[in-house]
Amino acid sequence: MPWVILTVCVLIEVIAAMLLTRSEGFTKFWLGVSSLALFAVCFAGMSYVVTRIPVGIAYAVWAGAGVALVALAGVIVLRQELTVVQVVCIALITVGAVGLNLTTEPS
Repeated sequence: MPWVILTVCVLIEVIAAMLLTRSEGFTKFWLGVSSLALFAVCFAGMSYVVTRIPVGIAYAVWAGAGVALVALAGVIVLRQELTVVQVVCIALITVGAVGLNLTTEPS
């Protein structure tokens, strides 16, 4: 169950990051507030997850998956461009997060 919650936290974080970008520096107040609320949900979920999964592993997976998915959302939703080197670096982060996931025994 903690891995499911971690996955949901990552997905919520991606949505929160997209809303934060769309808030245009909080000039669109409600988008900014919505982003903060979703980040708060992420932290609440993570507070549970780190009691079930070692904090270093949980945070590495959360950060790694979040980086990869936010970058992908940036390309798809915001039409941002990534260089080949940036894609390779993001892939390395993703491989590390998956590797940690696969080598961590359930508690």
